[in-house]
Amino acid sequence: MSTQFPPLGCHVSIAGGMPQAVERARALGATAMQIFLKNSNQWRGRPYDPGEAEAFCKAFDESGMAAAVAHSSYLINLASPDPRLAKMSCDAMQDELERARVLGVPGIVLHPGAHMGSGEEQGLATVAERINQLFARTPDNPVAIYLESTAGQGTTLGYRFEHLAAIVSAVENKDRIGVCLDTCHMFAAGYPFANELGVSMTLAEFDRIVGLAWLRVIHVNDSKTPAGARRDRHEHIGQGQMGEAPFAALLRDARLANIPFILETPKFDDVTEDRMNLATLRRLAGRP
Repeated sequence: MSTQFPPLGCHVSIAGGMPQAVERARALGATAMQIFLKNSNQWRGRPYDPGEAEAFCKAFDESGMAAAVAHSSYLINLASPDPRLAKMSCDAMQDELERARVLGVPGIVLHPGAHMGSGEEQGLATVAERINQLFARTPDNPVAIYLESTAGQGTTLGYRFEHLAAIVSAVENKDRIGVCLDTCHMFAAGYPFANELGVSMTLAEFDRIVGLAWLRVIHVNDSKTPAGARRDRHEHIGQGQMGEAPFAALLRDARLANIPFILETPKFDDVTEDRMNLATLRRLAGRP
């Protein structure tokens, strides 16, 4: 059992400008945060206002938080076999890499994408090829891409650890690639993630297939749907099909002590639900 606990935070809104996201996270007592870099449902985002990036960096530096991570737009699909959508996705991802660079955010969580009928093997190869192209186009940008494990809906890639391993292996610039594990997604994909033993087994399998050395972020979400349902439906911590046990096991695993734990649980009020779930995580971690 670890005596050090990981940074805990949640996805916070960027409404009102990027520095406001830091203030929202600080108000929650978070020690980590996740943001979108622009409107997540639009291909093109507004340019940052003059001084906005600098104000964000200053606010984050003064916040005392341990980690900030970004999440890419939901529109981006680097696995798409459609040339037009592929170009739009690559251009949008390049823009997000630049936005993260100016904000000083070290990595962007990215869903591997959906192969849309081209097949998993081809889809995985396509994702890796396009990531290599993106990194070749941005040689002076240190921002990394963190591939997120998925629930496996439709033709979505990333629901098996083998998928993540295949992409990581094929990406040439290893300094700019990592993995984000989502608890709800792993459970929905069929991994035995509902108790301490299941967590231990799942992490051992991840370490064998991908390697814990590649883990950069953990999304902590309970699941509305049963194990193996292959549906991505997040629930509050301990109130879904998973219960509290797997989260307690994760929080107390010494190997994960420096990995940011980010909530993406449902919310109507940014404060109430986030405070509730953060309090649950702190209790399960044994924090005051």
